[in-house]
Amino acid sequence: MNIHMRQPAVTRGARLQEASAAVVMMHGRDRNVEDILSIADRIGLPSVHYVAPQAEAYSWYPGRFMDRLAVNESHLQSALECYNFHVHSLVSGGIPLHRLVLLGFSQGACVTAEYAIRHARRYGGVIIYTGALIGPDEGDWNYGGDFVGTPVFCGSSDVDGWIPEYRVHHTANLLQERGADVTTRIYPGMGHIVSDDEVAFARQLIEKIQTMPA
Repeated sequence: MNIHMRQPAVTRGARLQEASAAVVMMHGRDRNVEDILSIADRIGLPSVHYVAPQAEAYSWYPGRFMDRLAVNESHLQSALECYNFHVHSLVSGGIPLHRLVLLGFSQGACVTAEYAIRHARRYGGVIIYTGALIGPDEGDWNYGGDFVGTPVFCGSSDVDGWIPEYRVHHTANLLQERGADVTTRIYPGMGHIVSDDEVAFARQLIEKIQTMPA
């Protein structure tokens, strides 16, 4: 059985049947659903349905994100399957892809970036808070697909101890090459946090997709 699917997922905001948009939220290493759902509280849009799955042992994969894929592969596959399950559940529940946002912080942002590039299509948005694509610098992320103008946000610090700045730009470039409309913001001296400016970007993005035709 998928190790991450054994854990509960927690929802917040509007009921799915009444929601104008939905967000899948992936927490960071050694954190939990309440930590990532605090960002939903900061976004402050009560008509949105938020779902946050919990990772087994509070971690989506055991190694560093730049390790060889073999180090993380089994846990990563479970994380990506968990992600896919929640995306399909939301779509089956009536949320069209263009009103669905993928969002993650830190390790959860790495999983979000990796899920997005392996399933490139037109989403409502992709929000990558201090994360990057998973694997060594020489990795191959040629999975095909097209984001068809999906708005993507890549935000991070220039001094983050977990995610080097150059890998944020590398991720942004690869997503843009596959048709995403990417905004990259590097915050000087910022700690390993999600800033108010980053939350404001997500809020504005979600407010925009809420008004899009079904």
